Amino acid sequence: MSQQLPEEWFVRDERINAAIAWFFTAVLVAVAVLSFLSGLLVSTALAAVAAFVAVVPALASRIWTRTVSWPLVLLASLPLAFGTAQPGFFREFVVGISVATLAMLVVVALQLVTSVRMTPAFAVFFVALTTTATAGFWAVGSAASAAWFGTRFVETNDELMLIFTAALLSGIVGGLLFRWYFRRQLEAARDLAATDEEVVA
Repeated sequence: MSQQLPEEWFVRDERINAAIAWFFTAVLVAVAVLSFLSGLLVSTALAAVAAFVAVVPALASRIWTRTVSWPLVLLASLPLAFGTAQPGFFREFVVGISVATLAMLVVVALQLVTSVRMTPAFAVFFVALTTTATAGFWAVGSAASAAWFGTRFVETNDELMLIFTAALLSGIVGGLLFRWYFRRQLEAARDLAATDEEVVA
């Protein structure tokens, strides 16, 4: 089997899944617009990226039913639901896992619409790195939003360090979970190939 990360591990071609995914996409687009009008820069970016990766498979293949699995879209959108919650390690860890999922879906989107190709090992590294980098983007964006529009931002350095620590740990955990999933998929593909060879023989 190719060492390239197959997008089929995340993309489905089913009407029910597509209908739910398109519904979430419409909601995410609305959230992105409302967040932009409210000056919530980070929420705008997260909602826009989540909406984009949800429908890239359909746009690339021109088949409306070919979309990202809707539970992954929902998981990747969780940071928007936690936007007004008080900072806490568990909350930030869950948000980090969601960002890790979104990062993996970005990898799938890149492979569908660009010449970029990633191996499973590099994709795991990319997920961990992106999750941590997103915490930095969140800090800068939220600080700018607070300065310009008066939105909420962390009040102490301890809260900020908690966010960075949770992002780092969740990025690592997310990467390990995806690696475990990739190994299962690779083993299943090898078993299927071996079975096909036995049938042909």
